Amino acid sequence: MNTSTLSACRNPHCRIVVDTCSDLTPEVAATLDVDILGFPYILDGVEYTDDIWASITPKEFYDKLRAGVRASTSAVSLGRYIEYFTQCAEEGTPTVYLCFTSALSSSYNSALHAAEEVMKAHPGFELYVVDNSLPCACGELLALEAVRQRSAGLSAEELAAWANEAKRYVHGYFTLESLDALAAGGRIPPAAAQLSSKLDIKPDLSFDLSGSLSLLGVSRGRKKALKSLVKSFNENRVVDPSLPIAIVSSDAEKDADWLEAAIRKEEGCEGITVLRGSVGTAIGAHVGPGMVGVAFWGGDRAEKISLSDRIARRVRNA
Repeated sequence: MNTSTLSACRNPHCRIVVDTCSDLTPEVAATLDVDILGFPYILDGVEYTDDIWASITPKEFYDKLRAGVRASTSAVSLGRYIEYFTQCAEEGTPTVYLCFTSALSSSYNSALHAAEEVMKAHPGFELYVVDNSLPCACGELLALEAVRQRSAGLSAEELAAWANEAKRYVHGYFTLESLDALAAGGRIPPAAAQLSSKLDIKPDLSFDLSGSLSLLGVSRGRKKALKSLVKSFNENRVVDPSLPIAIVSSDAEKDADWLEAAIRKEEGCEGITVLRGSVGTAIGAHVGPGMVGVAFWGGDRAEKISLSDRIARRVRNA
């Protein structure tokens, strides 16, 4: 494997593959028996591969953005996927790739096409590409539990089916310091970012079942936005001491500290395992410095979708 794959499969039963958009911390990545594909990102026109903060620190990256360095991202190429999946096929271990949400990247479609090509060339090779539909550290939680399910004996086929079901139970809520980065990336109108800055409006954000960003509401001021994260956590969490939660920020550690302390004050959460991490380069390029978020396991998100969304799902699945 080349340097954009950060670890190598050692489990003879099933290979699990994730990518750096799951925002695994370096510490967690070092302990998991998974392969991690690095997503490309661009700083001032120069392309790099996300290596989970091995070649640049979160503070260095976000300080560059604060200083006006232009950041963007690109999808993993079809050729890269073909190269990597071919290596997997030649090694022969059944493989499950938990791919970054197709709602925010074209990488999933490229991975599907690559998988088709590789399986044609290697009949009988088991390769499953799962759209994780989860941004940021939500993908980390899915990956961690997938490893545990593999250890419990799930086959590659069973694990892919499990992931497609389990992803509906992962929740994520976050807020941004400003909307400037989203405006620079063309995701919202610049006028909306300017207005929110003048009024000190902070967005309360999440994602829908497809993995697309969704605006839940707005808060006046940072502290109210952070309190909104705690409220969303309380309304949707499942109390299970065996399941960790993740708190991430894009170089906003003091606010992440506040959020962790507030969550630990909630009933049943005093001793909960909290994974602390930094928003990675791929997502960080689009949200900018100051994002704070919490990811956790909760109830089935499919049960909370609106009537119009239910109709849209029926149309898509028809």
